[in-house]
Amino acid sequence: MISKIPLFVIAISLFLGLALAVIDNDIELDSVDFSYSGATGPSNWGELKPEYALCSSGLEQSPVNIIQKNTVLNQNLKLSKQYDAVANARLINSLFQIELKYDGDIGGLEINGKNYNFEEMHWHSPSEHLIDGQRFAAELHLVHRAEDRSSAVNAILYQFGNSPTELGDALEMLSENNVNQVDVEMLNTEPLTQNYLKFYRYDGSSTTPPCEEGVIWTILGEVKIISQEQVAALKAPLAPEYKDNARPEQPLNCREIELYDELI
Repeated sequence: MISKIPLFVIAISLFLGLALAVIDNDIELDSVDFSYSGATGPSNWGELKPEYALCSSGLEQSPVNIIQKNTVLNQNLKLSKQYDAVANARLINSLFQIELKYDGDIGGLEINGKNYNFEEMHWHSPSEHLIDGQRFAAELHLVHRAEDRSSAVNAILYQFGNSPTELGDALEMLSENNVNQVDVEMLNTEPLTQNYLKFYRYDGSSTTPPCEEGVIWTILGEVKIISQEQVAALKAPLAPEYKDNARPEQPLNCREIELYDELI
């Protein structure tokens, strides 16, 4: 089902009516040694560095194609979330993706009795995960990490449609002023806590090198709406070789994809 909610309300409210300030950048952008095409593209990631070997040899890699008829219904799946109401945030151009990071500890989620603190969110376009072979316009990853550095990522897929609100000044500041960070004051975190009435879950990996495995993926079953203008705004600050920053589909191998659906 496609929802007519714009680009994950966070991303919309982030750029409208909030105080924005360019801040000094200390990220070494030229340290990114992979891309999405050619000699440093996804098919060669595993050979670029020894620590990237899992990108080629791993058996539980992400993203995957979710075939709905092959999912396993599990109504016992849980996803408990708790976040602060508001917090300062920074919008960051990491060269290969646009990220949003909150300052300090704003909370997180619990899966299988384990706590994962929210770390950052970032966008991919087109989407990395597919549903029944369909690739979508964009995908948002909400990255959480536990004390042992294991990861849990919530993913939200977006389809093109009429979205009434445009991304505003912050992305333009990244793309037009040759800066890598924009400070966003006191951003509302409430949209992070939205209800997941339907979601898919499987064990996978990060979708960029070093492609570490053991990542718990939770993918919202409701596809959201994003406009073509919003996707263009997300791509504009990125270097040319990263504007289409989706890793190709990876083999599912012997993994199961579980489904939780509150409406069943």
